[in-house]
Amino acid sequence: MITEEINREHIKKSLAKLDEIYGVTKESFYHQQPWQLLAAIMLSAQSTDKQVEEVLPQLFNRFPNAENMAEASLDEIEDAIRSIGLYKNKAKNLKKCCQQIMEEFGGEVPEDMEGLLCLAGVGRKTATLYRSDAYGIPGVTVDTHVFRISRRLGWATGKDPVQVELELQDVLEEEHWNRINFQLIYHGRAVCTARKAKCGECVLEAWCEKKMD
Repeated sequence: MITEEINREHIKKSLAKLDEIYGVTKESFYHQQPWQLLAAIMLSAQSTDKQVEEVLPQLFNRFPNAENMAEASLDEIEDAIRSIGLYKNKAKNLKKCCQQIMEEFGGEVPEDMEGLLCLAGVGRKTATLYRSDAYGIPGVTVDTHVFRISRRLGWATGKDPVQVELELQDVLEEEHWNRINFQLIYHGRAVCTARKAKCGECVLEAWCEKKMD
């Protein structure tokens, strides 16, 4: 078992390598209003960014504000996002979310975590990512890639995303919180995959606690 001091040094080197390979910033989804960014993030669950980006211009042209989305029929919303995975459930959440924004928050997307978590279809991951992308508020967004890879690397041992989020907030410098999500997403898709990690191709192999067979 490596010591905490060595582990933190490994983390520091791993983060530097992730910055080098994947960069420190990513473009946000196409949007002109806060509710549109939230909608885009909601649509991105279990879908690729490319799939989402392809529907956003048409979606926001068809529903230019949250009130339009709130008043639209489910059939209309479903038709606009049909190419997105789980589109029926996402359409239902988008409509309800926009209704809440209009009725409970005066047409404005809440900035605080508590308010965001009241919205239909918005869990902690979506809320954290929205606050990060919209306002630059530091937060560790734990999706399946972050959960899997951080545990493989030995950065966290938590059994659920909230536990892993808290552990990563402890071991990562705050400047890395917002970017670790997209960096590990890219790394998880290309190298540290769920089914079979490509350890021989991994730039983090030297500092990984759990090299996969």
